[in-house]
Amino acid sequence: MKIWKLPLLLLLLAMLSLWACQNSPGGGHSQPYEDSTGLEGGTDDELPAKLQSPGIDSDYVNTNRVIWQKPEVVINLLGDLRNKTVADIGAGTGFFAFRLAQKAKKVIAIDIDPRFISYIDSVRVLELPEQYQDNLETRLARADDPLLQPNEADVVIIVNTFMYIKNHIQYLENLKKGIAPGGMLLIIDFKKKRTPLGPPSNIRVPLFEVEEQLYQAGYTDIQTNDTALDYQYIVTARK
Repeated sequence: MKIWKLPLLLLLLAMLSLWACQNSPGGGHSQPYEDSTGLEGGTDDELPAKLQSPGIDSDYVNTNRVIWQKPEVVINLLGDLRNKTVADIGAGTGFFAFRLAQKAKKVIAIDIDPRFISYIDSVRVLELPEQYQDNLETRLARADDPLLQPNEADVVIIVNTFMYIKNHIQYLENLKKGIAPGGMLLIIDFKKKRTPLGPPSNIRVPLFEVEEQLYQAGYTDIQTNDTALDYQYIVTARK
């Protein structure tokens, strides 16, 4: 193969990989938060089976996520983001992070798996117009702490990830420190019922439990919506 053809081939492969991942329900939001020790530098044996497969978030490839996740509906719930910092916890391959970076002043894509952090950093130039690329920051965090600075985020989203977090109340308390006064937290996760796609029902967290845990962690103005999305519920709360 001629050397000049290599960059074009690598670009094509990256674009194909991105397309597959962006149509997965994880976003692809990674799901190793169930390991409370964190996975930084861990081996594949420490990861869920879905992340040991050759493709990122391969369990949900070709599920038409853009249709059932309704990203524009979700983003509209966050209000005007032009002067705000948004933290996307469990950012995965950046399904929401890349979209939010074109609307917010700053987006912090947070994940505990360094492979997702590297992925977002690698495809940023392909996914975002040049004028928005500096709006997106990646951050490797711990399973028990998103490592936000005090009052750093005006808005925090946790999509398809909450069910994998251990010690929900403790995590929510840690997270609250990083939310600015009056800031919003939005949680989206799969309803605890049979759905055509999504994780096993036995690991899903019922809506009423999420609501109760937010109250216990000291959040206010807690509102729930289980009709806007077909397979998932939406919970919003304020610091």
